Amino acid sequence: MKRTRAPFRADHVGSILRSGALKDARARHQKGEVSDAQLKEVEDREIEKIIKKQEEIGLQLATDGEYRRSWWHFDFLKKLKGVESYVAEHGIQFRGVETRPEGLRVTGKVAFDGHPFIEHFKFVKAHTKVTPKMTIPSPTVLHFRGGRKAVSRDVYPDMAGFYEDLGKAYRNAIRAFYDAGCRYLQLDDTVWAYLCSKEQLEGARERGDDPDKLQGIYADMINYAIADRPRDMVITTHVCRGNFRSTWISEGGYEPVAETLLAKVNYDGYFLEYDTDRAGGFEPLRFLPKGNKIVVLGLITSKTGTLEKKDDVKRRIDEATKYASLDQYCISPQCGFASTEEGNVLAEEEQWAKLRMCVELADEVWGK
Repeated sequence: MKRTRAPFRADHVGSILRSGALKDARARHQKGEVSDAQLKEVEDREIEKIIKKQEEIGLQLATDGEYRRSWWHFDFLKKLKGVESYVAEHGIQFRGVETRPEGLRVTGKVAFDGHPFIEHFKFVKAHTKVTPKMTIPSPTVLHFRGGRKAVSRDVYPDMAGFYEDLGKAYRNAIRAFYDAGCRYLQLDDTVWAYLCSKEQLEGARERGDDPDKLQGIYADMINYAIADRPRDMVITTHVCRGNFRSTWISEGGYEPVAETLLAKVNYDGYFLEYDTDRAGGFEPLRFLPKGNKIVVLGLITSKTGTLEKKDDVKRRIDEATKYASLDQYCISPQCGFASTEEGNVLAEEEQWAKLRMCVELADEVWGK
């Protein structure tokens, strides 16, 4: 049956390919040819267009496509108190391609002291007839890639203090979003997928961290951050294996983290990538508790423009029902279409065709 509460039967992760007008304005802004105010005018106009498009194809939610961001994560995290960005020696290494060399480090006490994303959300809320959805990175993202080395020992000689402050910062951020009218918030998270990757686990050990302890630490921090959310606020997560110019970082099924993530982390829903063999099988979904928790099956890839066959997607949904009931599932593309402003390698119309098919599949599988 159709859901009136997020996540919806047909949903999407959040980011949308940047329009030509927006790309041009951002490029000119970097050259000093366009002012901040002029850039915002273009952003506002282009965001209104994609909100309308999401409504027209039948989605019950709308995002701003992350049109005001360059990165899905850095733009939020570097505006937290105590966090700064810097030019790194290398970018983030994906399969065959590397991002721009930017990194984050913690140089002071971490706290939430207001954030421009609050106003970004308010704009979406003011311009949509459906449920406005906001996406921000999970607190885990600030820690895993840099680890202990990226956190000042002078400020945090004991990492327990860092995790506590980070959890408090997110608790305050969540309250601020709620007060702004947000009832559907998503915490995007690459880290749970990294904890399923032998390569990424080895990298954590080389940085001096003990990955065997991180599941428990992250679960406690997230649960603390979301514990006080009001009952009418839905908080989901998206577990991502990396998404930059249609490439990825990590591989491995969910089995190593499934019990902790699905049964012990108190999210309302989980957007899980299932578009390729890199994600493994559906067996880890057996850990999904019966009841109100939802898994959004990412069975439609955002990395290529080829449109999946409906019968193939329906067959995979049927396979997933061996481990949880159909009523606890929804469907979406496996990731956003533009986790960074560069975007994935597909056309805008191919993107919208995939989102439209999500709506059609949801109607056919769960009913209008």
